[in-house]
Amino acid sequence: MAVFWAILVSFLAVALARLAQTLRATTKLVADVTEQAVPLLADASAAVRSAQTQIDRVDAIASDVQEVTSNASALSSTVASTFGGPLVKVAAFGYGVRRAIGRKSTGASAADAPAKPSRRTVIVGRTVPSARRSKRVTRDNPNKRD
Repeated sequence: MAVFWAILVSFLAVALARLAQTLRATTKLVADVTEQAVPLLADASAAVRSAQTQIDRVDAIASDVQEVTSNASALSSTVASTFGGPLVKVAAFGYGVRRAIGRKSTGASAADAPAKPSRRTVIVGRTVPSARRSKRVTRDNPNKRD
């Protein structure tokens, strides 16, 4: 029976030695991972801080652009209301004067001139000049043209 206990103690001693070796390797591995993880976490933290700074800058720029846009819109509406009406009136007056001078030089008014016939016809959503329309061949008589 003493031999049995001696063999059992031997197996337990070998198992404990291997367990101690595994624990040492695990401890070394955890220490190495900790050594590498701490600088990585510091770098990640610095990157997050930098990104937050950039986001704050972009936010400030976006608010400035929004303010400039609203100012430009207000300026545009002010200019349109101030100068738009008088400019339209001046343009209309100039057009009337040119038209009156043109009538006077030709000696005939636009109301007296005959209306021009339309040179285009709409076929199936397309505009076709009348010259092309006259060259089309009809279905009834392939030799006859419209």
